[in-house]
Amino acid sequence: MNEYVSSQPEVSGRPEWVKALILMTCVQVAATLSTLALTALAPEVAASLGIGAHWIGYQISLIYFAGVFASAVAGSVVETFHAERVVVFEMGAFAVGLLLLASAQPVLMVLGSALFGICYGLNNPASSEILNRTARGGRHSLIFSIKQTGVPLGAVLASVTLPSLAVLFHGAQDGWRLALVAAALVPLGLMVWSWTRFSFAPVRRGAGRGNPFRRAAQDQAELYRNDRLRTLAVLGGLYSALQLVATAFTVVMLVEHGWSLVAAGAVAAGLQLAGAVGRISWGVAADRLGGFRTLGVIGVLAGAIMFSLGWIAVMPGWAQAVLLVALGSVATGWNGVFLAAAARTAPEGKVGANTGALLVYTFIGVIIGPSVFALVYNVVGTYEQCFMLFSAIGLVGAVLSFRQAARGRIAK
Repeated sequence: MNEYVSSQPEVSGRPEWVKALILMTCVQVAATLSTLALTALAPEVAASLGIGAHWIGYQISLIYFAGVFASAVAGSVVETFHAERVVVFEMGAFAVGLLLLASAQPVLMVLGSALFGICYGLNNPASSEILNRTARGGRHSLIFSIKQTGVPLGAVLASVTLPSLAVLFHGAQDGWRLALVAAALVPLGLMVWSWTRFSFAPVRRGAGRGNPFRRAAQDQAELYRNDRLRTLAVLGGLYSALQLVATAFTVVMLVEHGWSLVAAGAVAAGLQLAGAVGRISWGVAADRLGGFRTLGVIGVLAGAIMFSLGWIAVMPGWAQAVLLVALGSVATGWNGVFLAAAARTAPEGKVGANTGALLVYTFIGVIIGPSVFALVYNVVGTYEQCFMLFSAIGLVGAVLSFRQAARGRIAK
């Protein structure tokens, strides 16, 4: 049997990459929905379990910590079991993880969160392998960027539907548990759909070259020997830290400057939606300008906007909102361009392994960025000064990106 999704019969005359893109975007929505499900229900869950809502921070850290190790071995897993089989597995595992959270048993909830991290770490390497096979006509960046709109769409879906479901089921004991059970139907349905869409090649016995952790070390060694991959690794860490800082501290900064929680939340939602639009726009730009040059422009704009937040206290409310939404279109819009560059830079047949090796640093940036921002806040005392200082991250990323773009032009 052929392993490619493109081996399925053509439907309605659509290009093969359209079918793969629709499925992988839905998979990304389900992965993000599952990962952020507990975050959307944190107050209800905390009250039910008799703990503080701030404990949700530890759950998020556990997810991304597990994601680091999953990304490191993703190359071996995808190469051995094939990307299609990994996608089916992860959708089923996300459904199981949501049911473990719904158990309201702390040990099972920890296991479910760790399972989320493992699946999230495998998701992009597997989907990149599938999309890279079908991408045609110089559309790599656009295709990968559209797929990445599944992240903000999944976040919005979790934030809007799960609290509403919890209220709907409020008559039952712990309505949040039923909301999580209902959410599990999304990845479960996609598991069935992807199972029917894919053909599966036999498992490659020994394809992972033995110990997966030794293979992960080899993938990292190959990454460090390649200047373009080293640059992408650093950019992944820098830009992911920038993205999490922008999304994590927008609401608290606005509330500190007199906004109501509801109004500040609306701005945060606008920031996320701007990120979805930005991902597509930057994907189009990268297919014309080149990946590294586009990542450089993103770094410049993100750094400039964050630096200007130093004067947010003297700005009118509408200007504050416009500036933060603009930041969302840039600071959360880089992912598709990054993944497309990772796929194009990968050696023959190693898109999944290359993506997994690079995403290790993206997960590290996610874990470290908000924590360092919080430490800096304890020193300087204002969010606007913290944003000014963190603007250097975008500017450093811009310098690295433009330098790599120039080297690529010289090499040609």
